[in-house]
Parts: sequence; C-alpha cells; structure tokens
Amino acid sequence: MFTGIIESLGFVRRIEQEGTNLHFHIQSPISSDLKIDQSIAHNGTCLTVVAIEEDIHTVTAIEETLIRTNLGQLKEGSLVNLERAMQANGRLDGHIVQGHVDATAICTGVDERDGSWYYRFRYQPTEEHLLVDKGSVCINGVSLTVVEPKGEMFSVAIIPYTHEHTNFNTLKEGDTVNLEFDIIGKYIARYAKLYQQV
Repeated sequence: MFTGIIESLGFVRRIEQEGTNLHFHIQSPISSDLKIDQSIAHNGTCLTVVAIEEDIHTVTAIEETLIRTNLGQLKEGSLVNLERAMQANGRLDGHIVQGHVDATAICTGVDERDGSWYYRFRYQPTEEHLLVDKGSVCINGVSLTVVEPKGEMFSVAIIPYTHEHTNFNTLKEGDTVNLEFDIIGKYIARYAKLYQQV
C-alpha cells in the first residue's frame, strides 16, 4: 500500500526490451536503499525491483502494464515519481493508494495562478471510476484533491512544493498521466451496482 506522497524523482537512464516486456533502469537518491523484490510505485504503478547497481535500480513492466499506464511512453531521460510502500507504523499523510492504475487521462491545460498551478485533465469516466469534488485522486502517484469534476473533465491544484518535487513540473498539455481513483469510492460504486442488480 502507498500514500501518494512522493519520496523522490527517478531519472530513466536506460530502457531495454525483452519480448513484450520493458526493463527500466532508474537512477534516484533512494535506489541504493532498495532491496530486490521490494515494491515501489513508479508514476503510481506498483513494480517490483529486480536488480540494483549503486544508485540505479531496475524494474520490469509487462505488456498489460504498458498498455494500461503511461510507462510505455517513458523515454531515456524521463523523470518518474517514486514512492516506496508505506510502513505499518507510518503516517497516512496522503490517502490509501494501491499502486494499481485504473485509467489514464490527458492533460488539457496548465494555468499558473499566483504561485500555484491548476492542471486540467480529460478521461473516460465509468460507473466505478468516480470523482467527487474535494475528494481524492492519485495522478502519476501523487495524492491530490479533485477540483470541479464535470463529465469527463476535472482539475487539480498543485502547490509550489509538489510542483518542484514531482514530475508535474515537466507535465504539459497533451501528456498522458496515470489515474488511480479513491479505493473507498470504488468499493461504494461496486456495492451500489450489485445492490441495483438484486
């Protein structure tokens, strides 16, 4: 389980293809502290560490992951948001995040407003993927508050610290981001659907 509080940015040093899989070699300040088989979220996608060499760790994304997330669009030099799994005695500073990407969204605009940034996104809403005004959503692994969801559009506000310490500062109109919807909302939507079928 994760919290949506980014620990570090990772720098994609190398990408290797093996069949339909991609091996990402990520350089970061926390890479040397990781362990083989450890789970770590990359842009909100939970992946397993398969190798470590000094300050570079390697993770593998299978075809299903590449199709359902924005990881397949990464290039050498890309920045990724990194978060290690939450410790049992840690604080839940963000919200409950599983590291399972539900959908992707397209950035449709970025506005700077007096030191903060508003990002607008378009996605394909479903009955189970709900957004609630002032509710939680995870974007590229970052726990954020939903602003004015309307149909297939919604916005989030980014404070300067988040802008500086995540890859939001590289995000521009037309870019694809990973979305994970609030787990509580997903369970409520699922139960409501089952109840309607009774």
